[in-house]
Amino acid sequence: MTESRKSLMLAALGKCVMGLVFMALLLFPAAGTMDYRGGWLLLGLLFIPMIVMGIVLLIKSPELLRRRLDSKEKRSNQRGVIGMSGLIFIVGFVVAGIDYRYGWSHIGNTGVYIASLLFLVGYALYGEVLRENVWLSRTVKVESEQEVISTGLYGIVRHPMYTATLLMFLSMPVILGSLWSLAVFMIYIPIIVVRLLDEEQLLRKELKGYDEYCQKVRWRLLPYLW
Repeated sequence: MTESRKSLMLAALGKCVMGLVFMALLLFPAAGTMDYRGGWLLLGLLFIPMIVMGIVLLIKSPELLRRRLDSKEKRSNQRGVIGMSGLIFIVGFVVAGIDYRYGWSHIGNTGVYIASLLFLVGYALYGEVLRENVWLSRTVKVESEQEVISTGLYGIVRHPMYTATLLMFLSMPVILGSLWSLAVFMIYIPIIVVRLLDEEQLLRKELKGYDEYCQKVRWRLLPYLW
């Protein structure tokens, strides 16, 4: 393994471990117990596929993995969106833990199982988007050699990554068994719309052929809805 790939692996592993610890610190102290099955279920559903996906990217597409690890957003509008998303994430998880501790709401096993399935569907969509679009970055920018992707999921909606993210985000509080947390995470919908519209403004301006692509693919996020 080359030094650059080794450093990339360590960076990815470090972010994964930090994310796991951070989520655990949000969930279990708020729940007042480590015996929070919804919390453990979500951690497993989120981080096991993440590790597998990271290994695949490290082997097959290290540059894409590097782009996904880059979180230094330059656009001020997007920094605000990211900040709000992070706040929703923190508040939503803490609320879920407190909800579990005091039994404010209840979601049955069937609802949890369905949400878990939808979460994995979202993960599968996420993986497919990574396969289709080698230019995919966590930050909103246009690379010098970037091209418009118009096939596969991009032939159905213009922002399939956000579709997958929205599906996963809204599934998480249900997996955690908290309707109050779901109410918090619903705020993510207008936030992702703001991010999406700002990104489209940049793409229309700087990415050749994007205007024509928008005329071809009408739906931004959800087919037949928007």
